Amino acid sequence: MEIRTAFHKRLREIQDDVLAMGNMVEKATSRAIEALKERDLAKARQIIADDLKVNKMRFDIEEKCVQLIATQQPMASDLRAILGVLNIITEIERIGDHAEGIAKIVLMIGDEPPLKPLIDIPRMAAKVNDMLHRSLDALINRDAAAARKIASEDDEVDQLYDQVFRELLSFMAEDPKTITRATRLTWVAHNLERSADRVTNICERVVYMVTGKMEEMDVSRY
Repeated sequence: MEIRTAFHKRLREIQDDVLAMGNMVEKATSRAIEALKERDLAKARQIIADDLKVNKMRFDIEEKCVQLIATQQPMASDLRAILGVLNIITEIERIGDHAEGIAKIVLMIGDEPPLKPLIDIPRMAAKVNDMLHRSLDALINRDAAAARKIASEDDEVDQLYDQVFRELLSFMAEDPKTITRATRLTWVAHNLERSADRVTNICERVVYMVTGKMEEMDVSRY
């Protein structure tokens, strides 16, 4: 009984670390869009630097998971939970990479005048963060139904991406001088679209942890 209590205590601590990591990445995504809107190059550089902290947190969580497996002799369901966490932190770290990618695009844009007011791109970022936050709630609550619902919302991000892509194509067609600026905004939108796909992968892992069955959910079309 004491071994099981110790195991679940340490697993809860690891899950708290996962939530903290997710929070860091949510903030990175929001700040990357702020940097884009404000042409804030200093903020963009800070996001890039802070990505190292996200990477370190992933490695620290991985080490804790390995130690938990080595010392606590987890049962099958417990092992599934640990393996789920290992996969989930990989996806969170990659969402952080997408935020870093947006920050790098901000540096490429520099002080160029904005091509257009940013409307759908911030909406994409807000939706991605909402999905990520709720997917981690589903992890903590072991809520497979919520995870499936969140994964289905990836279509909303895809639709916003399509809107952005079509609008930017029209700018390029009407004025070739806008091609470079429009292309960079397309890259930003694509990073966000891929982030939503990563959240879908997290949801798959949550369902697996709860049910023991891997359900492949349709993600990127790109």
